[in-house]
Amino acid sequence: MTGTIDVAAERAATPGCATVAHLNNAGAGLPSAATLGAEIDYLRFEAERGGYEAANQVADRLAALRSSAARLLGARPDEVAVAGSDTQAWTKVVWGYFLGGGIGRGQRLLVDRITYDSHYLGLLQIAELAGASVEVVPSVADGTVDLDALAALLGPVGGAVALVALTHVGTHRGLVNPVEDAGALCRGASVPYFLDACQSVGQLPVDMGAIGCDVATATGRKWLRGPRGTGLIAVRSDFAERLRPPGIGNSAAVWEDAGHYRYRAGAERFAEFEVPLSAHLGLGVAIDHALALGIDAIADRVGALGERLRTDLGALPGVAVHDGGTRRSGIVTFTVDGVAPAGVSGAASEAGINVSVSDAPWARLDMVAPNPTTKVRASPHYYNTGDELARLVEVVEALASRAG
Repeated sequence: MTGTIDVAAERAATPGCATVAHLNNAGAGLPSAATLGAEIDYLRFEAERGGYEAANQVADRLAALRSSAARLLGARPDEVAVAGSDTQAWTKVVWGYFLGGGIGRGQRLLVDRITYDSHYLGLLQIAELAGASVEVVPSVADGTVDLDALAALLGPVGGAVALVALTHVGTHRGLVNPVEDAGALCRGASVPYFLDACQSVGQLPVDMGAIGCDVATATGRKWLRGPRGTGLIAVRSDFAERLRPPGIGNSAAVWEDAGHYRYRAGAERFAEFEVPLSAHLGLGVAIDHALALGIDAIADRVGALGERLRTDLGALPGVAVHDGGTRRSGIVTFTVDGVAPAGVSGAASEAGINVSVSDAPWARLDMVAPNPTTKVRASPHYYNTGDELARLVEVVEALASRAG
């Protein structure tokens, strides 16, 4: 059931809301006072008690973090591990698949056009080493992945396709890809399906079972409002046994004798010993808060704010919105005729509003002519208000008027 979010209470519990109109949640969300407190309290406790001893005292809270993350992602706790970022999570998984023999010479790695740079670069590096190739699935007119083209590339039994890597929500435009439909195609072709959920986890429901993916990766700092330096890896249990992640230590593998080791079961093979426990505890608080509010309620409010901002910006002369898709997220991208996106971002900052700029290197497959190669990105979260959106629209209107 979708609940109602008490926006005033959420703002009161978020220190940053008192100092800035933060419309850059696709970059990093504002943490709550509870998340910040969990981090600071643990750092003090660790300093007073000792690192190993403090870690032993919070072992149950760290285990609870994995359980909460599993609920968030529609997975089991043994299918989830915490990483240092989405990119680190992605790198561990795709290299684990490569080292496990999943990618070989002549095979194809299918990606969508809105693929993020670090994900594409990781696949490109592996393809060079393996003698494989990266192949881009076309988009339909609205920018989402072309499911018919994906089906044709997969073929009746998958052919030489080693994996399909798709993006749930692009970092540079607000569309939401039809990832569930893509999952059905991948399952039908028996091809592993890797999902970039970096911009969806925390603002949209992400259920691995419903989506049908074998792997999902995400970050803590964006829509989850967690600490920087945190990410999530979710790997379906039977698929995890096919992965041999690099950079192992005793948290990821068991040293059996001088010549042998074995990976730990499930997602535990991605675990690391030396991690920022304060950040992990803060992430646990942030995830639990999102679950308590309800992901459906979050999605409803974020979606409504995003659509309001698109409508208001799109009504301004000289302003164009570039999100595409028939289903959209809280990411709103736009350009102003005669004003560079960096100029818009700078003017917003002077007015106490945080937005960001998306440039071609972030998503080079999609940010090519005739699409814009640079644009402004605004991304409201559930704690933002209509007044804050209106302030951004006023800034943009003034810039567009002067440029026109």
